[in-house]
Amino acid sequence: MHGKARYRRRFDRAERLTAILWLCHACHKHVHAVLGERELADHYRSRESLLAHPDIRAFVEWLATKPAGFKPKKAPRRR
Repeated sequence: MHGKARYRRRFDRAERLTAILWLCHACHKHVHAVLGERELADHYRSRESLLAHPDIRAFVEWLATKPAGFKPKKAPRRR
């Protein structure tokens, strides 16, 4: 979304290109399964805001109980 005019006006170039949250593959897939691109850009731009979402927090807490290297078999459905 950082290429769209709406976000270019709200954030400078450096912020758009450097504000990166590193996620494991499973968490990345889950975030995109639960939230759309626009919703992420508008409301969930930080780690704290993502973890405030109940579905994201529940998944992260569940995944934290699994052994290292665990890969979920199927991404949850988008509601």
